Amino acid sequence: MKLLALAAILLIAVIVLPNMRSSALPTSGADTLRQLEADFMKAAAEKGSQGYMSYYAEDSAELPNGEDAILGKENIAKTMGFLDDKNNRLTWSPVHAEMAASGDLGYTYGTYEFRSIGKDGKPTVEDGKYVSIWKKQKDGSWKVVMDMGNSSPRPKS
Repeated sequence: MKLLALAAILLIAVIVLPNMRSSALPTSGADTLRQLEADFMKAAAEKGSQGYMSYYAEDSAELPNGEDAILGKENIAKTMGFLDDKNNRLTWSPVHAEMAASGDLGYTYGTYEFRSIGKDGKPTVEDGKYVSIWKKQKDGSWKVVMDMGNSSPRPKS
């Protein structure tokens, strides 16, 4: 009788446990994406456009505010030189991050702030929102495959 009960428990465990979804998995995926965003921003701050572009996939797409889509890492890189100007500072913060159940695709969205010195020599600040789509590459690294941002009104103090 004990042997039958043990066999039943083992059978249930073999069938049920692999199909259970841990509540920690989505958080873990979201945490991975948030960490990628933090590393991405740090690379941009420390290495300018080179650091920023190191997080883009070769076949990525950029959907800039009020402009045509830019396709391919090489073409996107041509527009990112402003990150090399020490008077410019781009920071962003993810508000939400989510990973697909497959574990190979995810997205983040949040807010950004771009500080620069205007042509008149006065400091300017642009606020906005963004979304980034991340894809796990064949080598296991994560890269941005699509990025989009647009400006928002300055938050009220």
